[in-house]
Amino acid sequence: MVSQEQRRRQLAREKFLRQQQRRTDARRKSRTRNAVIASAIGVVLIGSLGLYTAGAFDGDDGKSNAGAEVTPSATPTSKVPDPCEKAAKGEVETMSWKKEPAMTIDKSADYTMKLSTTCGEIDIALKASAAPHTVNSFNFLLNKGYLDHTKCHRLTDSGIWVLQCGDPTGTGTGGPGYTIPDENLKDKDVKGDVYPAGTVAMANQFNAQTGEGKDSGGSQFFLVYQDSPLPANYTPFGTVTEEGMKVLKKLSAAGAQAADPTTGNTAPNATVVINKATVSKS
Repeated sequence: MVSQEQRRRQLAREKFLRQQQRRTDARRKSRTRNAVIASAIGVVLIGSLGLYTAGAFDGDDGKSNAGAEVTPSATPTSKVPDPCEKAAKGEVETMSWKKEPAMTIDKSADYTMKLSTTCGEIDIALKASAAPHTVNSFNFLLNKGYLDHTKCHRLTDSGIWVLQCGDPTGTGTGGPGYTIPDENLKDKDVKGDVYPAGTVAMANQFNAQTGEGKDSGGSQFFLVYQDSPLPANYTPFGTVTEEGMKVLKKLSAAGAQAADPTTGNTAPNATVVINKATVSKS
């Protein structure tokens, strides 16, 4: 007999898959529309000053946006006081690369990712030996300042409980221009299709219904602040420390906004900005 808890998880997964497919279809339509708009703008600019055409549409080719589809929409909650501080001065720098960086990390060493956010310090113990491509990529990106001054653009507080970050555009569609392979999908800590609280994993564009979108991780990742039923399709590459979990609990308690009609993102009510992100070897 199927228990109520098993049934609840099954329903949550089915809901996740339906919403994932709807977002994928919506993104496909949006890309087609944007391509038409971009073409029209290009014609106008070429006929006048042509200033924007030398890089305005460079970068993400659609493979590297690291999947806004990873999470279902949150249930909007009542507006509460923002528990976070004002963001540090500075702007997000636009960066893009054509291919994954060369492997430079020591797979046998310990690495820590530090997110200095407006809500507090979040330290993450990285799994370099189990997810070397992922850790190496973040070591490369963060040492370039890739995530400095970026917003965590999505919070889900229904069905699954995660905070999603890592997109310099803040829309859920941005990425570094390259993708990395899926790794560590049989992590011993991810049991029964449940990502436990404290897990840090890659977002991606994998569609479980079609089997498409493997190895599509970019720079977007999610931090699990409460045990969440999710299929083991997302690279677990780190664990939040105890003090970092207190920060996650604080900002998640403020809840999420209603879904943005353009992006589908349910932004956190808390103003979660990564002032500085680094990876260090210990």
